[in-house]
Amino acid sequence: MTNLKDKIVFITGASSGIGKASAIKFAELGANILICARRGEKIQSLADELQRKFKIKSHAFQLDVRNQKKVETALNNLPAEWKDISVLVNNAGLSRGLDTIQDAKIEDWDEMIDTNVKGLLYVTRAILPGMIERNAGHIINIGSVAGHWTYPKGNVYAGTKFAVNALSQGMKMDLLGTPIRVTSIDPGLVETEFSIVRFRGDNDRAKKVYEGLTPLSPDDIAESIVWAATRPPHVNVNNIILMATDQSAPTMVHRKTQ
Repeated sequence: MTNLKDKIVFITGASSGIGKASAIKFAELGANILICARRGEKIQSLADELQRKFKIKSHAFQLDVRNQKKVETALNNLPAEWKDISVLVNNAGLSRGLDTIQDAKIEDWDEMIDTNVKGLLYVTRAILPGMIERNAGHIINIGSVAGHWTYPKGNVYAGTKFAVNALSQGMKMDLLGTPIRVTSIDPGLVETEFSIVRFRGDNDRAKKVYEGLTPLSPDDIAESIVWAATRPPHVNVNNIILMATDQSAPTMVHRKTQ
């Protein structure tokens, strides 16, 4: 196994869900945790909790990955002891709406593309040169089953996750000849704030997404992320696709009736 004790793991979008669960799992292994999100108070609280509970170092900062200049400034100005990032988890991402192309809001498209694709690229571009210089590192991109199968009204969201899939493949090709690893983790239904965000706070509609089945949990995905990151250095886990047993494709879900 790759030992991550005292190594720096940087996770974007870590204020809740998969990002938060991943921060906890890596901290359990003794890694030092660097986290960012748009909700600054929540990640600072998480950083304090990780440091107290696991006796590791943690550092949190507020960041919207959609803003390239702010990404560049924040990452270039990290304290010296936080610059040598061993694992980057590009977790920040979202979906907005569930609409046909002809009815969708342009601002929803922009938010998904700017976060899921451009944000991932901005962060990777800022971190990767340091990994290449140190001749070590691992980039883990959080994709989706929607990056392998699209579904009705999932058009642009699926497009962004197909892009994550393609970018992960492209990164691995560009890094051939280096020891830097690239992994895409692509989950199906995970019960997080994802659907609440998609439906802009409509909790009742969000709950219906997970009714009648046992979805994946953030911990399930975090365990896969950590597993990929801890394989021996000569092993690159290119892609993990995981779904709940009650799901076979994005819109093929078995729901139990009461």
